[in-house]
Amino acid sequence: MQQKCRIKEEAPVRLFKNPVMESLTLLSFGVFAAVWTVVLSVALIVAWYMSSSVGNLLWHCLIGFVAWFPFEYLMHRFLFHFNGQSAFMKSMIYLLHGNHHDQPNHPLRNLMPLSASLPLALLIWVGCVCSMGYDAGSAVAAGFLCGYVAYDIVHYSCHQFPMRMSLLRKIKIHHINHHYRQSNANYAITAVFLDRICHTDVNRPGSKKIS
Repeated sequence: MQQKCRIKEEAPVRLFKNPVMESLTLLSFGVFAAVWTVVLSVALIVAWYMSSSVGNLLWHCLIGFVAWFPFEYLMHRFLFHFNGQSAFMKSMIYLLHGNHHDQPNHPLRNLMPLSASLPLALLIWVGCVCSMGYDAGSAVAAGFLCGYVAYDIVHYSCHQFPMRMSLLRKIKIHHINHHYRQSNANYAITAVFLDRICHTDVNRPGSKKIS
């Protein structure tokens, strides 16, 4: 049976009884934009300061930016859609991503909460610097975080805006099919070609059509 697009609910699905914990799961686009403008500015300034040359800075930022897209695909496919069997794992997956499928169009749940994204950003920056040094590591981390911000803006837009331009419309349809046609396909949000490469696009040969 074909699922129908749900009308935007007035209140988000509640994840925690504690109001403080619940508030940490919600994020408006305005707050997201303000906080991540500052974070990316700081990350890029640090990368500039630590870089030995402009060429190295641009090259390593590009590496980090490109690295985001396979990471995004793998995270969505294997973590967010992990088929856990225990009650604990099921509740964790619901907390991470399942609630978004239950209520895909609520604007306060279309962006990764700052309570998760900021600690992860710091962890990624530290990991890159420790493994690659300040010169390359800070630039790779900055590029990777730029990829993340681009992803979250695109994801938010898929659920909140018409996206009528040809390429953007294609990206929106690709993601909306993941929600309303076949949830075990179309895992990529931005680099949609990865689903064709990995044979997980909704129109792959042998895939079950939902009508």
